[in-house]
Amino acid sequence: FGSSRLAQARNVAVREGTRLNMLNARKKIVKEKGAAPTDLEEEVAKALFDIEVSPSSDIKAELRDVVISGAKEVEVGKGGGAVVIHVPFRVWKTVRKIQGRLIRELEKKFNKRHIVLVANRTILDKNFKRKGLKVRPRSRTLTSVHQ
Repeated sequence: FGSSRLAQARNVAVREGTRLNMLNARKKIVKEKGAAPTDLEEEVAKALFDIEVSPSSDIKAELRDVVISGAKEVEVGKGGGAVVIHVPFRVWKTVRKIQGRLIRELEKKFNKRHIVLVANRTILDKNFKRKGLKVRPRSRTLTSVHQ
């Protein structure tokens, strides 16, 4: 009788733990206007979270600030695939520092798929004053973003 209750409590704790991990992995996804993340985006967020919490990870501190804004799967060549991960431009600087190690770790998690990290840049049109900005930075112009 006592051992079955203990087993039930253990199962509940495991389920709660996986739910907490999913909630923590959800914090790694930043979508516009509360759009729901796709399965691939959740998988990438969970992989990032796993790398962040693993005790042997040397990029743990830098990964704390890294979030993703989207992920797509692209077919490359014969039967090969690649995962394109979109990162907000604000965290792109930290991603660039750890890019090599991060890609290596993510390719271990997503076997037989290449990983490509891309910055998500914002284009401000000529009516940028509506957004509450006084000056439009050159880095946000259409020409600068597409270069």
